[in-house]
Amino acid sequence: MHIVLPSSSNTFQQSWIASGRILFLIAISGLGAIGLVVLSALWAGKESDAAALDRQRQLVNARLREQVDQVAHVIGQFGNGYLARVYPASQAAGVSSSLDAVLSAAAGSAISQTAMSAFGYDQAFVVDEKAQLVMLTDAATEKRYRWMRPLFLPLLKDARLTTDQGVVFSERTPSSLESRRASMINLNHALANLMRLEGRPTIVGIVGINDTPQGQRQPARQFLIVVRFLDGAALDELSRQQGLNGARFARTADPDEDEVAFQIDATANGEPIGFIVWRPDLPGSRVIGRLMPALSIAALVIAVLLSVLLVRLRTSLGELKKSELHARQLALHDVLTGLPNRALFAMRFEECLAQMRNSSERSAVALLDLDRFKAVNDTFGHAAGDELIRVAADRIRSVLRPGDTLARLGGDEFAVLLRNIRGDEKILPTICQAIVAELGKPFPLLNGEAVARVGGSIGVTIVPDAGRNADDIMRYADVALYEAKMGGRGQWRVYSSSMDGGRNARDILKNELREVLAIGTASSASRSLPDLNRPDFGSLEVYYQAVHRAEAGFKASGAEALVRWRHSQRGLLTPASFIPAAEEGGLIDALGFWVLREACNAARSWPEDTFVAVNVSPSQLRRPNFAEEVFAVLEEIGLSPSRLELELTESSLIEDNSEIYTVLKSLRSRGVQISLDDFGTGYSCLSHLMRFDIDRIKIDRSFVSMLGTKANGAAIIGAIVALSRNLAISTTAEGVETEYQRDFLAALGCTDLQGYFFSKPVPLHELDCFQPANGAGSPPIASEAIA
Repeated sequence: MHIVLPSSSNTFQQSWIASGRILFLIAISGLGAIGLVVLSALWAGKESDAAALDRQRQLVNARLREQVDQVAHVIGQFGNGYLARVYPASQAAGVSSSLDAVLSAAAGSAISQTAMSAFGYDQAFVVDEKAQLVMLTDAATEKRYRWMRPLFLPLLKDARLTTDQGVVFSERTPSSLESRRASMINLNHALANLMRLEGRPTIVGIVGINDTPQGQRQPARQFLIVVRFLDGAALDELSRQQGLNGARFARTADPDEDEVAFQIDATANGEPIGFIVWRPDLPGSRVIGRLMPALSIAALVIAVLLSVLLVRLRTSLGELKKSELHARQLALHDVLTGLPNRALFAMRFEECLAQMRNSSERSAVALLDLDRFKAVNDTFGHAAGDELIRVAADRIRSVLRPGDTLARLGGDEFAVLLRNIRGDEKILPTICQAIVAELGKPFPLLNGEAVARVGGSIGVTIVPDAGRNADDIMRYADVALYEAKMGGRGQWRVYSSSMDGGRNARDILKNELREVLAIGTASSASRSLPDLNRPDFGSLEVYYQAVHRAEAGFKASGAEALVRWRHSQRGLLTPASFIPAAEEGGLIDALGFWVLREACNAARSWPEDTFVAVNVSPSQLRRPNFAEEVFAVLEEIGLSPSRLELELTESSLIEDNSEIYTVLKSLRSRGVQISLDDFGTGYSCLSHLMRFDIDRIKIDRSFVSMLGTKANGAAIIGAIVALSRNLAISTTAEGVETEYQRDFLAALGCTDLQGYFFSKPVPLHELDCFQPANGAGSPPIASEAIA
């Protein structure tokens, strides 16, 4: 049956599109305005940085020129002062020519030392016209000058030309010392150049120091050469004066990302000497750095607000459009699986019945129920249960025909409508068997962290054989499903008139069990004969399966109590047949205490070094006074608490609440032993072993069965035994069926063994393993023990 949903109106769609366009334009306009502001700020900052950097470079260039001029000015004054005061005094004193060389060298040394000490030059030389030293000096200085001399020659040549062109002969001969001194000051000239010297930026200054006025004897001309390096103290001073952060000299332009380089050119020929590198002060970047966070936040806020507004509007309009579709989907489909729900299934079923009234078509209705689904929910949580429902739905759907209908009625219950099965009698068995097989496979859950084994049961009703009323047909299918579960689950049954057609088949079993429990409890308490006036639904019995020590002789160490129901009409029922009814009817606690009392009473006559193991349900553990009830039973019967072992499933500990922890702590404080059943098959949390102080781990029979066939079995059992040994926890291996398994498990280090190789579950009067002459075991029985 197909459902046609009305589409939205054109006006609604057009208004949605128009609103979206307006919001889009607003968003683009807002973001564009913010972008223009940001770009304007960036442009202004870059322009400010460029201007500041250009200004710094101009200041550096001006400062270098100023230093060159300062050197020329200073040595010019120095030369003038010498000519006016020192050299003329020597001439006036009438120094003989024979002493000229010695006096000249001594005077040159004095001038050099004065230039370096008084004016802070790095080096000073006094030379003649041929650039030969005219001064007293040491060998190192002389050697250093020889390396510099070729670089001084062009500057010395310029200095000689400047001196020659600057000499003006007076028309009259001066008659006094003062007039000669004035003439020499006016005639002296100094030069200074910026050049590379010894690979370093250097200011070299030169000045003539003994030019003679007209009328005087002309001695050999001498020149003072001074050297000031710019990459040392001079650069530091320049950095402080001009605010050049981290200024340094580099021969190549290799500034870092936050540095700039200024090229130094030689004064004479303009050749590059090197680079001054520093971190510039960029006010534009500083301002941008302060404004950008605020601008970015403002842009982000505006963008987010516009985006939220746009999304909200589009979402609201979309929700209005989809609300009707969603409402129809929810009304007719299951939210978890997407399958048709009970309402849609009923509609299709009624349609099928209406079409079949005037035809010979035969169809079938099947009700499916997952076995042990509640245990999965309790063990792994509701998320795993939901995942199990979805995977099971996919598996069932995969084996159905395209025209069949699969619906989820609720919980773990499904319904299948199989149309037109008359043509092939094998269709129904094939589909039902395929569904049972698919549901019997393991279910990996929680991304592979857990594996659930549930299975499924199916009840089928043939239409129209069973009637034409939909309610009756569904009731018959439910009865067939109940029969499938009573038959051991993992089966499918077709309804027949021989089955109990009552609506409350399950309630009947609950009431029968309640009567049986009432009779059994009264008989156990009073030890009297049962009331013959009550209806006879049979009686509950406790079977015992022996547990043997994994050591020489394999002596029995205890036994596990297992409940059975010997029904007066149905025969011997296993727990799988009536435990679900006990759980649904709230009888599980009463059943558990009845088994506990019977088991403790039986163990009272066993040897003192043996124990009895009793299974405890999660609901019993959640009772606040559970520990006191156990102690009351032990005290009444007279059994030592250390001889009682309570077996818990991992689902009992999944909640990990304080109430269960308190109950178990109270039990262990009085000596009651606690064991963890089927370890490794459920939600095995190692913290449970420590938090709840477990005394024994029972290794599941599924691992034991792999011994000798799969290497994984031995590895898993070995790991569990090693863990238990390190934690001082006893281990019992279940499902031992062969001598090889017995010997192998004993060699691995298991403390106890249990299985059909030693004994199957038997009534108390057949339990003879505690007799002194008990053998090592009976031949294996190739079937599975039922707990």
